[in-house]
Formats: sequence, structure tokens, C-alpha cells
Amino acid sequence: MIWGGAVLTFLVVLMFSRRYGWWRPSVGPEYPRVLMYHMVSEHRPGAKFNKLRVTPAAFDWQIQWLKENGWHFGVMSELDAPEQLPPKTVFLTFDDGFADNFRHAHPVLTRYGARATLYLVVDRFDRDWSTAKKAHHDTGELMREPKLTDDDVREMLASGCWELGGHTLTHANLARLDKAAKRSEISGCREQLQARFETNVASFAYPFGIYDESDVELVREAGFTSAVTTVEGIDRDPASRPFELSRVKVSGKDNRLAFRLRMRTGKRG
Repeated sequence: MIWGGAVLTFLVVLMFSRRYGWWRPSVGPEYPRVLMYHMVSEHRPGAKFNKLRVTPAAFDWQIQWLKENGWHFGVMSELDAPEQLPPKTVFLTFDDGFADNFRHAHPVLTRYGARATLYLVVDRFDRDWSTAKKAHHDTGELMREPKLTDDDVREMLASGCWELGGHTLTHANLARLDKAAKRSEISGCREQLQARFETNVASFAYPFGIYDESDVELVREAGFTSAVTTVEGIDRDPASRPFELSRVKVSGKDNRLAFRLRMRTGKRG
């Protein structure tokens, strides 16, 4: 009986460790965290992309927790001079341009005095870009998800809570394009966003996190000063690789413990 209890305890600890990775070494608060979000909305029964949906209640708790624990909210253009950042700086980033960023995330940022960077796809309507990475994702789920209107974006920018970043013209899988098409997607998105919203667009996010060395150079040539990936982690020297910045993934399936661990280590499990 005692032996059986010990085995059960061991298995529970093993499962907990595998899920949460609590044993990972923590990264000091002097190193900035770049958090990656997509949607802030309720989960949908049977939906494939619920991990991209952080519920409004969870998001509110996360921002409140960050504020109460002394984190400073930055926008990505400020990472151009990391030596000037205060300790405990966190960057909230939102990819794609889903309407719930305005409907649910924006009021929370306003309430807590937080700021975020929006990586906006220019031609974001009536597209299911999940299929550009994996054909079997052709469910239409992301295409049906409402997207931000230009007026939404203007109101967000006017609030001072948001900064605009580029995410290509069409959320293209850059690995499938020739150099001319890549340049059009990367440079074109910056040019169009700056013209449309009359604001500087300094940072870029690689769609799907897919890129190579030639893409890094095209991003630099386009006039961006930084770019984020989907590589999980916390960079200890962001100035050394400003066009390949890691991010801390925030999953819609995270509980509060998982979020705290992500902030401490850069990863959950």
C-alpha cells in the first residue's frame, strides 16, 4: 500500500513537471519579456484554434498581475535601445489583427495603463491563412473570425496604448515565395500601413514564425528596426539579434500558474 502510494505520488510529480516545467531555471527580471498573443475571446466548442484564444477574464487577470508585480509595459520600438529600458519591462504583442483585440483587449489595456504592439496584416479580410502553413487546416475558422477595421485601428492608435507593427500584406508563408514576392510582402506592408495610418511602423513579425536569412535582410532593407519570431524564450541580449527576437507564447489553455511560469522561464513545459 505504501509502495503504491509512493508510485502514485511520483507519477503525479512527473506529470506536473512535464506539463509546467517548474524545474527550468528562471530568467532574471532585468531581461525584457516579449509576450505573444493572437485573440482575446471566449473559447469555441470544438474549435481548432482555441489555444490562440485567451479569454477576456484570463487576459484581464494577466495584465493586472503584471501591473501589480511591477512590470513596465513597453512597445516594440523601445526595444531598439534595450539599455534604456527600466528593469522588469514586458512587451505585449498581438499578431494578425483580430477584432477582439479592440473589443476585449483594448479596454483592459486602457484600464491598467498598459501598452501593446499590434502586428497587423494589411489584407486581412476573407482569408484563412492557416492553410498557407498546413492544408489540413482548411476549416475556414480563421477566415470567419472578425478582423479589425481600419477605424478600429485608428482608435486604438489614438489612445496611446498601441503601436503598429508589420505582418506582411497577406500573412504570406515567406518560404513559398520568390525574392521579389517576399520583398513586396515585407516592404509593401510597411509602406501601406504607414501611409494608411500615418504612423511609423518599426517592428515586423514573421508570419507563422517562418523565415530564413534572406528574409531577415529583406526586413532590414524595408526599414524595420526589429522583428519577432515564434521561437519560445527570453532573450538575454536582444540587441545582438534584433531581427530574430524570441517571444513568450501565451496560450488560451494556460492557467494562472502556467502564465507565471512562462514569465519566469520563457516557457511553460
